[in-house]
Amino acid sequence: METVFQSYDDNSISENYIQQLHGMLLRHSTKDERHRGSYKTPSNNVEAFDSDGGSLRVIFETATPFDTPRKMSDLVKWTREALDDDAWHPLIVVGVFKVVFLAIHPFQDGNGRLSRVLATLLLLKAEYRYVPYSSLESVIEKSKDTYYQALRKTQKTLKTDTMDCLPWLSFFLRSMRSQKEHLRIKMDSAQGWGDLPAECAAIMELLEKRNRLTIGEAEKQTGAPRATLKIRLNLLIEKGLIERHGKGRGTWYSLPF
Repeated sequence: METVFQSYDDNSISENYIQQLHGMLLRHSTKDERHRGSYKTPSNNVEAFDSDGGSLRVIFETATPFDTPRKMSDLVKWTREALDDDAWHPLIVVGVFKVVFLAIHPFQDGNGRLSRVLATLLLLKAEYRYVPYSSLESVIEKSKDTYYQALRKTQKTLKTDTMDCLPWLSFFLRSMRSQKEHLRIKMDSAQGWGDLPAECAAIMELLEKRNRLTIGEAEKQTGAPRATLKIRLNLLIEKGLIERHGKGRGTWYSLPF
């Protein structure tokens, strides 16, 4: 991923760059070897499947393979022009790009992963330099149902004369605000780690790498006694550095958002 960001140039958002990036993301996937870096040839509508893998229904019809090159050309052209136009706020441009890109679903596989990378690159182009240091994906993961609802509500209007981006943009902008707040808390918290016991610092480091942590997982990862970890977890809660969820055996901990 570091190579992706190093190779990015302010003027390089193009279909060719997007296709190259897709190839880079799937370069280790043997099942995607034939189609990586190339637009889809069969259709890839978003479907719901049963436990046996059978299709239950089509949730969303993506662009046809025939229409995909034209739609991608239009999207890339609009995005480049809109980012250069002061009439458009860059967050609106990135939000619209992401929802339309996912509606087109230009590649056979890897569209979700690619959309996240492209959104980050576009935000970097718009001078939002903090975005690589705080995971927007982890914010969205905590609101997965709301994410899909907002995405589908807007995508269903893309083929009409009254496109409504408000459901998706509202969710996207709220998520961006949460991402920034998470980074602020993360930075404030990190400044106080030096005075904390070693077990507290270990717990914080574990929570930086995952969305949630149980005391059993903390015990396994740190090797510290459970009784000590309970004391350290309570200390972190008192300092406002972590939050407790659930009760009894179902208790787990997370960083505050």
